Amino acid sequence: MAFADAPTYTVQWLIDRTSTVYSLPLFYDRLNEAINHPRTSVDDIGKIITEDQGLTARLLRLANSPMFGYFGKVDSISKAVTIIGTQQLRDLALAASVMGIFKGIPEELMSMATFWRHSIACGIIARALATWRREANVERFFVAGMLHDIGQLIMATVLGELVRKMIEETQAEELLYFEVELKRVGFDHAEAGGALLKDWKIPANIADPVAFHHRPARAEQFPLEASLIHIADIICQAFELGQSCERFVPPLDGAAWDRLGMTPHQLGAVMKQAEPQIEETFAILTDAA
Repeated sequence: MAFADAPTYTVQWLIDRTSTVYSLPLFYDRLNEAINHPRTSVDDIGKIITEDQGLTARLLRLANSPMFGYFGKVDSISKAVTIIGTQQLRDLALAASVMGIFKGIPEELMSMATFWRHSIACGIIARALATWRREANVERFFVAGMLHDIGQLIMATVLGELVRKMIEETQAEELLYFEVELKRVGFDHAEAGGALLKDWKIPANIADPVAFHHRPARAEQFPLEASLIHIADIICQAFELGQSCERFVPPLDGAAWDRLGMTPHQLGAVMKQAEPQIEETFAILTDAA
């Protein structure tokens, strides 16, 4: 498919136009500030979260889901903070709140239901891989996995017609979508997503893996995180767990697989544990999102 000479875009140009449309809820800044303050109590954090009843309900359902495997009932945000941890709950609150931000993208351009199914599946699988590795704060892997394609949403918002043409080119010529983006726009959705998260002041251990999930070899600061998101994304594509703009399975980065340190048999066992969590987490997070 032939394109007319495409205008030259920059990541900053895209972020500037996105920030006028999408921004994080004010409560997230307050929550982050409270968590980072040494005198903040569990009750203080709970009060901030419970101001949003919908978010409170989703977080409590998550805390009681198989994702955490807690055998007692988590019936308050204070208890959830105690069990899950403050940083981890903040990350989950970020994931739950972001889903409510992106509205108005035409269904014919991108199905939000299949997009979020793919994104949540990637987050659950990345979290399962990190759990297998006994990494600290595995919720950051879940959030990075869940937000890995957020750049597709902002590009669809600002460059909708161009995105439609790129999807058509991807399908017609059987090309990888992120490579078509690099050719037509000059950067890909991974870089755009990472830049948006940094603009929102999201921690680098989430923003950087998003930025490098297609090219984990370039992730100098958080190579393991980028590798796990890269692998989880490929698994989601291969098993057709939801759908983003990508229509084909990207190649696996060998160094990323080596960094994971897992055998195919072990991967199968981890996937068996992760699969039941995908549908339940999707149902929780998309409920009144």
